[in-house]
Amino acid sequence: MKNKIKQLRKERGLRQEDLANLLCVSRQTIIAIENNKYNPTLELAMNLGILLETPIEKIFELEKI
Repeated sequence: MKNKIKQLRKERGLRQEDLANLLCVSRQTIIAIENNKYNPTLELAMNLGILLETPIEKIFELEKI
């Protein structure tokens, strides 16, 4: 699953550490999500949508099977 978290985070002037602190996760978790190495839980994805003020369907893109 691809995502636009890095782009949206930068547009809002947030560092990876800032976003991690707001979400109560580690910076390594944010790095892994941004690099498409880890798919967040539904709860984390929804919280990302709230913090980035973007619907989750516009943040995440499923790759075709």
